[in-house]
Amino acid sequence: MNIIVVGCGRVGSQLAMLFSRGENNVVVVDTNAAKFNNLGPSFEGSTLVGVGFDEDVLTEAGVADADVLCAVTDRDNSNLMIAEVGRRLFGVPYVLTRLYNPDRANAYLQLGLDYVCGTTLVAEEMYSKVTAARGKFIEALGDYNIMRFALNLSSVEADNISVGELERDHEIRIVAFERKSDSLSSIPTRESILYAGDTVIACVRDDLLDEFSVYMS
Repeated sequence: MNIIVVGCGRVGSQLAMLFSRGENNVVVVDTNAAKFNNLGPSFEGSTLVGVGFDEDVLTEAGVADADVLCAVTDRDNSNLMIAEVGRRLFGVPYVLTRLYNPDRANAYLQLGLDYVCGTTLVAEEMYSKVTAARGKFIEALGDYNIMRFALNLSSVEADNISVGELERDHEIRIVAFERKSDSLSSIPTRESILYAGDTVIACVRDDLLDEFSVYMS
């Protein structure tokens, strides 16, 4: 993945380090070049000095090809602006922001922004959100994520599964599916049968993403 992390404090640097350990292209942006010292010698990405909501800075950081943009500065207003510029102007598929003031959570939800609030293990939680969402992230609704993905059934060693079984065992909701081989698209019932490779839209709770991700490819 191509990932931009804006903000290189304790959370931003930890998050960038987590991403750089995998096969990701990571760019860290901060207004203060000294903050890049937080990354340490093992960081394998690149750095850029600049304001994270500046269009030219984001362009230089590679936002046109970015899969993920994480806004983790120490100011809610800055994080909000970064997220909105990345999402609305550049169409970054997955934008995730840090939120300090929980009183603003409803505003973020109304804007359709996915966020992590709090100071404990923020980097790990953001990393988990991104890496678990191996399918196509569509929208965040509070603690729930709307996902679009190709169904992978290798974990159950079968070529099909009922919607009811999948929903019951994993506490998720299948919203719609498409089967290109039969030119079929449908809003399913619990009796509907899904086949490996079907394109599925599902609503998945945050804390179930890791478990459910085995069905995403």
